[in-house]
Amino acid sequence: MNLDDPNLYLNRELSWLDFNERVLEEAFDKENPVLERLKFLSITSSNLDEFFMIRVAGLKEQEEAGYAGRDPSGMTATEQLKAISIKVHELVERQNNCLHRSLLPALKKENIFFLKLDEFDGEQKEYIERYFIDTVYPVVTPMAIDQSRPFPFLQNRSINLGVVLEQEEQPLFAVVQIPPVLPRLIKLPSKRGECFTFMGDILKSHMNRLFSGYHIRDIHAFRITRNADLSIEEEDAHDLLIEIEKSLQRRRWGFPVRLEIERGMNVELREYLKEMLELADEDIYVSGPPLDLTLWMKFLQLKAFDNLRYPKALPQASPDLYGQDDLFKIIRDEDTMLHHPFESFQHISDLVYKAAEDPRVLAIKQTLYRVSGNSPIIDALVHAADNGKQVTVLVEIKARFDEESNIQWAKTLERAGCHVVYGLVGLKTHVKMLLVVREEDDGIRRYLHLSTGNYNDTTARLYTDIGLLTVRDQLTTDASALFNVLTGYSLPPRWKAFAVAPYNLRETFLRLVQSEIDNASRGYEARIIIKINSLLDKECIKKLYEASIAGVRIDLIVRGICCLKSGIEGVSDNIRVISVVGRYLEHSRIFYFQNRDNPKFFLSSADLMPRNLDRRIEVMFPVEDERLRKRLKSILEIVLKDTVKARLQFPDGKYKKVDRRGKPLVNSQEMLHKAAISRLRKFEKERISELASNPVLRSREKA
Repeated sequence: MNLDDPNLYLNRELSWLDFNERVLEEAFDKENPVLERLKFLSITSSNLDEFFMIRVAGLKEQEEAGYAGRDPSGMTATEQLKAISIKVHELVERQNNCLHRSLLPALKKENIFFLKLDEFDGEQKEYIERYFIDTVYPVVTPMAIDQSRPFPFLQNRSINLGVVLEQEEQPLFAVVQIPPVLPRLIKLPSKRGECFTFMGDILKSHMNRLFSGYHIRDIHAFRITRNADLSIEEEDAHDLLIEIEKSLQRRRWGFPVRLEIERGMNVELREYLKEMLELADEDIYVSGPPLDLTLWMKFLQLKAFDNLRYPKALPQASPDLYGQDDLFKIIRDEDTMLHHPFESFQHISDLVYKAAEDPRVLAIKQTLYRVSGNSPIIDALVHAADNGKQVTVLVEIKARFDEESNIQWAKTLERAGCHVVYGLVGLKTHVKMLLVVREEDDGIRRYLHLSTGNYNDTTARLYTDIGLLTVRDQLTTDASALFNVLTGYSLPPRWKAFAVAPYNLRETFLRLVQSEIDNASRGYEARIIIKINSLLDKECIKKLYEASIAGVRIDLIVRGICCLKSGIEGVSDNIRVISVVGRYLEHSRIFYFQNRDNPKFFLSSADLMPRNLDRRIEVMFPVEDERLRKRLKSILEIVLKDTVKARLQFPDGKYKKVDRRGKPLVNSQEMLHKAAISRLRKFEKERISELASNPVLRSREKA
């Protein structure tokens, strides 16, 4: 069997588009509340923006450079671009059908209306007239295009109105940008329900005020997507911070990769825009109105309509940490695991605050990849520096689309007296790691938090992630060594427990799979379960194929890109692939190897992608505590039983909802949330019983 055969691999970009279609399915799913469906629709649009700005832009650069190489599925850059165009045109059409045929009618039934100008009553017309004169007119800028005023350089993802004017039967062109400082959805006074209208429609109806004396032949919206992938020669950069700040300015003006035009735009305007932007027909996507479905995210921030959203599901306190003042003692006594968003991220914020306040804490070291707007972690680190702790923070300023935010956080931390570093040249630091060094009666002890997700209190409510708190010597020693590699000139050591990319993580994974292959060849039952976001590293896929051929039973839970094909006779018929797309974004990475009924469990910050394994600092770490290993196995088993939000991959790479016939309805995310509630309630009952029977403990509790 030739495991290099391109027919055994799915194309990365097309696999990602299949994932985005699964997200869109959630927008169509009437079992979801209507505003949550609108959120999923908005997410598909946001996902496509990034896909074009990075992935499509990269393929266009390859095509322009004449690169003739093929990906593992056997496709050239040109072939991929053609396939992407066909698939995205179909996806955009489905997005529009979802909005206009399903979501807007559903919102109308809930007395939420999006009105055209001819649907306004007298009060609404008067309101919009005042709004235009007082707010819009002073801000908006019409831009004529002629010999002295060339086609303007329009910013990435800006919404513009293309205007065709007529003077003496000659067409003239102009552009009016919808001001990004103004809302795109305007709330109207209304005596019936909630009424809104679109900024684009307001501008269109008042365009004669901007071009008085001219006949307006046509007005239609368009939107440009540009290459936004930062290209930085780190080896030549004198100061990486300054270099990235310069590159962020260039991001707005990258070459165009996509033109979205409003349905109904006349051929004259379409061809003019295509010529000015130097794009081909396959780069043009007809959509709307309105263009840019990400605008619905702002609408979803409205306070009302809670009945049209998911029921509130608050993160629960961890029974291991609930109500405990001495977090250090709890972690010292036994390893603790937190499963977000079902368990609260507040415990981690509390730990950093405790460390900042504790006079015995000498140092805090932490990696930060993506941080929230008002981060309690940043506040705690600043507080620690103010209290004289030695605080070292590795801020990854190359985290895509978070560069500007991370630069500001880095400067804030530096001003507070923290030692801030930016990692290693040529590598992104993606590991999630917090180390607290504390002086205790028996000497120096290190407290370590390792996680599959970022130190971001916002996404910790939206993403499923798992964190481990421990004082195990092998793990804390490796963490100290890795910080020394990241901040100094230390060479990577021989790791005691970590597998670290780009040094040995891939090799460790391949060795673990090979061990299961050896077990199967000796007649033992062999099994692998992997939960990750993306699977596209060819070496890893080939090794999984080898394991399947050897008889190893493999379950893969892959949320997004999966270039492996399951169910191919003689190759991957022992591999099952599912993707879970639900209320929360599946983000945790869990690895299980049966190991002759002495299971090995690992958590990791890394997906099985070349960029993670070759161009990032990542860590895969073992979970040794038997209690926590049982929890991890339970989590995996619950996800594998999902019959509500899971999709099963077929040999052609397509996904279909798991067949529910004869099976109980299992929504794994809801089940895991209920499990977190149950664990806490059980703890509270036991605690109440313990207090009732122990007067001494009761008096301490009151104190």
